[in-house]
Amino acid sequence: MISRRTLLTGSAALIGGAMVPGRVLAHLATARKFTMDLRTGSIGVEADQREQIRVASKFGFESVDASPNELAEFSGAELEELVGTLHESKLVWGAAGLPVEFRKDDATFQNDLRELPKRAAALQKAGVSRVGTWLSPNSDELTYAQNLRQHASRLRQCAKILADHQQRLGLEYVGPRTLWTAKRYPFVHSMAETKDLIGEIGGDNVGFVLDSWHWFTAEESVADLHTLTPADIVACDLNDAPKDRRVEEQIDSQRELPMATGVIDLKAFLEALVAIGYDGPIRAEPFNAKLNEMDNEAAVSATAEAMRKAFALVD
Repeated sequence: MISRRTLLTGSAALIGGAMVPGRVLAHLATARKFTMDLRTGSIGVEADQREQIRVASKFGFESVDASPNELAEFSGAELEELVGTLHESKLVWGAAGLPVEFRKDDATFQNDLRELPKRAAALQKAGVSRVGTWLSPNSDELTYAQNLRQHASRLRQCAKILADHQQRLGLEYVGPRTLWTAKRYPFVHSMAETKDLIGEIGGDNVGFVLDSWHWFTAEESVADLHTLTPADIVACDLNDAPKDRRVEEQIDSQRELPMATGVIDLKAFLEALVAIGYDGPIRAEPFNAKLNEMDNEAAVSATAEAMRKAFALVD
């Protein structure tokens, strides 16, 4: 993929020495920077890091998910070999999941937090700079204010460790009404509320994991997307929604691959990401039973086809 920055740099001499057709300038202004990313766990495919790289390359992906737990167990030589394979396959890293369970009891959180420096160091050595996680949108025990304080405190500690290893932390809000109303106390489930949480955390390495599904189920707009900058978005998920179900009836575990139904306006979503210059990974996360039943390569192939169809809307 040729990035917008590369195109603009390469065309500078032409612009300085000759008139460039308007249609070329229009392309330069709208070329995507983001990558078509593979995260096998999101499509029901079990694969180690080497296998993820192999199938990502085979089916035309441009970046691949990183596993902090697996990379932390590699020797220096093994990690160097893996990164070499990644580059030879013409792939780059997408994002890693945050290997810390911060949603449960304090003992679980503290135990995982102690291991985070080791895992962050392995990611840094491999060249991974993006880490993401999701926010549970409800609680039976904590009020909104109590939950906000706990999340801010715990995620601030995680963000500091990641910052020490030149990594950004992305937070994914979960939008479906059927989920945030499922327990006694609703919690963060919109872009605006996530901005509040990010403000409470502090630090300049905390942003969003943006998802077309949650943007849709939170009933947000293109204008909301335009409030973000590339520095605000760490990673992005791309999904469609089942037909014949109102937005407030959508169920988080029942999604579709991009472009499967047209319920979510992915053209508007992706055009906004192009316009603001988002330059990170975009991966499918459909949680789809039919896809999960496929053989591994068939599932990866179907996902690649869906992603290419969606990216064609803006390429």
